[in-house]
Amino acid sequence: MTTPHLPYPLLKAAEIAAMEEEICVHPLNPKAIRKTKSLGDATGLHHIGIHLVRVEPGHDSTQYHVHQGEEEFIYIVSGRGMAELGEDTVEVGPGDFMGFVPGGLPHNLHNPFDEDLVYLVGGMRLDFDICDYPRVGQRLYRSGLKYDYVNRPF
Repeated sequence: MTTPHLPYPLLKAAEIAAMEEEICVHPLNPKAIRKTKSLGDATGLHHIGIHLVRVEPGHDSTQYHVHQGEEEFIYIVSGRGMAELGEDTVEVGPGDFMGFVPGGLPHNLHNPFDEDLVYLVGGMRLDFDICDYPRVGQRLYRSGLKYDYVNRPF
């Protein structure tokens, strides 16, 4: 039995495979190009975001960053990548999991390999968050759907 005003909570594998990918380019890193399927949005989740992401060879997942309010995680489904975790760079592959606490290590994923890197990423959707990008001297203040980037020396 379903509730008429709520999305159905199940996405079958064939439905996920048929979903169109959204191309996301990070505003602070033109090499950060993700192809994303928003699984949480499709099932009506509001408080957490869950996305199936594909990063093609030669691209980054995002700009090296750290959230000050939101937690996030990454679970590698297929392919390999290089995870920047603070000062460390570590190869990651299928079955590897990373969890990021607010104010923890800045991080990023890069795909220098010949096959796509596919991962599940999820995190909180707070009304307000601050995200620091130490390598480019920027801080993001996000309030709802409003994004304000400011220069910040790190």
